[in-house]
This record gives sequence, C-alpha cells and structure tokens, in this order.
Amino acid sequence: MTSTTPLSELRKKIDAIDEQILQLVNQRASCAVEVAKTKIAQGEQGTFYRPDRESLVLRRIMDLNQGPLSNHTAAHFFRELMSACLALEQPMDIAFLGPEGTFTQQAAYKHFGHAVKTIPVTTINEIFNAVECDNCQFGVVPVENSTEGVISHTLDRFLTSPLKICGEVEIRVHQNLMGQATSLAEITEVFSHQQSLAQCRQWLDNHLPHARLTAVSSNAEAARLASVNKQSVAIAGMVAAEIYNLNIIEKNIEDESNNTTRFIIIGQQSPSPTGNDKTSLVVSTGNQPGALHKILEPFAKFNIGMVNIESRPSRQGLWDYVFFIDIEGHSEDKDIAQALVMVRDNVKMFKLLGSYPKAVL
Repeated sequence: MTSTTPLSELRKKIDAIDEQILQLVNQRASCAVEVAKTKIAQGEQGTFYRPDRESLVLRRIMDLNQGPLSNHTAAHFFRELMSACLALEQPMDIAFLGPEGTFTQQAAYKHFGHAVKTIPVTTINEIFNAVECDNCQFGVVPVENSTEGVISHTLDRFLTSPLKICGEVEIRVHQNLMGQATSLAEITEVFSHQQSLAQCRQWLDNHLPHARLTAVSSNAEAARLASVNKQSVAIAGMVAAEIYNLNIIEKNIEDESNNTTRFIIIGQQSPSPTGNDKTSLVVSTGNQPGALHKILEPFAKFNIGMVNIESRPSRQGLWDYVFFIDIEGHSEDKDIAQALVMVRDNVKMFKLLGSYPKAVL
C-alpha cells in the first residue's frame, strides 16, 4: 500500500503557496504602477496598453509553462492578471456591439480581460465613431465567421475610417435556443442576429419549419425580446440566457461544430513587430485587365503567405472593386515592406489597415 500525504498537510502547503502568489501578484501590480509613472514622466500617457507587449508576454508564458495547467489556462490567468494591473495604470473603455451578453462582449473580455469597462453600442458604425471621437480607447468588431464569411459592414467602414487594426481575437461560437417555451411545438417566432440565423439554418429547417425567423440587431436583443413573449425564442450564447433569465431549450444548434468568429480590435495605435503578426490592407485597382495579378505578384515574389482576400464593391463606379487582404507578418519586416511598396505602385488606392499580433488564445 502506498502512503499518501495527510489532507491537512496538503491544505497547509496550498495556503502557504497562496500567500506567496498573493505577494508576487502585488509586487507585479506595484511594478505596473511604476511603469505608469515612468510613462507619464516621459510623456507617454497615451500608450499604457501595448498589444504587442501583451502578446509577447502571453506567448512567453505558454513557452515556459510545464503543466499540469494547460497553456490556455496559464495564458488566461496571466491575461486577467495583466488586465487588473493595467487598470491600476489607466482603466480602459472598450466599445462593443451591445447590448450586454453578446459574443462581441465575450471577445472584448477574452482579449482585454475583465478589468476593463465595456461600453455597449448599437451598431458597428457606432463602435468606430466611439473610438474615432476618443470616447473609448478601443473597439471590438466582428470581421468574419468560419461558416458565413465576412461581415461586410465592418470591411466597408474601414474605407472611411482613420482607425488601425491593433489586434484580433477568435471566439468559438456555440448557438443555443433559449426562451420560456416548454416544447418546440409552442414556438411561433425565432429572434436572432442574421449571422446566427444563417449559422443554424439546417437545424431550424429540421426542427422549427413552422416558426417565423426574425433578424434583429444582436443576439442579446433577441434574448430580451424572447423574455417578454412566451411563444418566441432566441438564438444566443449562454451569457444572454443568464442575463435575461431564459431556459436553454436546445444547446449547440449551430450547423458547423467548429463555428468560429474572428473579431478585430480597432484603435489609434500601431503595434510594433512581435515575430508572430498579421498585416491587413485594402487596395483598389480600377476596372483593368490583370489587376488582381499585379496585386498578388509581389507577395509571391517575396514568399509572403496570404491569409485572406475579399472583394467588395468600391461604390465609386460600376464594376469597380476594392480588395481587403490579410498577409502573414508585419509591415516593418523587410520583405513585407518591399512587397507593399510594389503593391502601392500598381494600384489606384492603397490603405494599410494595420499590422498587429495574431490571436494568442
């Protein structure tokens, strides 16, 4: 029979470790306060939050981690620690697509931690406006979904905005049917954002063919509407069900199990290279033969990986398009800088939307 350590001794050991952790956490917080003072003394009041620095810290923690905690858990712990320490320097206001309980708010907390103040607004355009007018330091907007593709409102708004992409975050999206109904037969209407309705199209066709599908501004708004009508339901995340006191009727009804939405962080910063970055740009060539080839050729020449390319009508003329492009690397990297110069020389309009750290968690 193998001997085991008495439970009382293990608890004493845990208590002693907790005391050490608390002391070290407060030492880190004190250093964060000193960092703030130093930045103010050097005239850097506007740069308390550095997305490149946070990305490097989290990746370093994951590299150092030897378990038994997973890399994801270790990084999540340090994300919240950095968030709390940053709040001692300068609390941040983050605009998101409201109301409370949306996936966009979840993305904001995942990227910035819970020590920020999330500010709900009603449209993607208002998120851009809040950051452009300095009412919020950053905004979080959805840009693409693995099932339904790009969110065109976000891309179109970049054509007129001076804001930069400062980071990205991905959320695994689980859609849930919620409401006050006790059976599917009682349901007459389903509320949700148009993207969520599309992501659950097959399930809805199979299980609720009799119900009216109504698109609303957000999933949280859908949950609010379902809370006042017993014959209506919402498709939304678990948080919305908690906020509006709704029952989960069916879990995970999305048609694709790996359904993921990518969000981008918009602000007025230009993050420094981290060695694990993306660059986003938008270009327009006009309606001319071989235009797309001229855009892509420089990236092939310098062996630069292309992550994504999307075309959108420019709204400047018939059959005139703009191309939104994501590539691997940072605009300050030598090869990428040279490739971007070549692209700029071959297009009618060129706009660098930002170089930023890839999503860590």
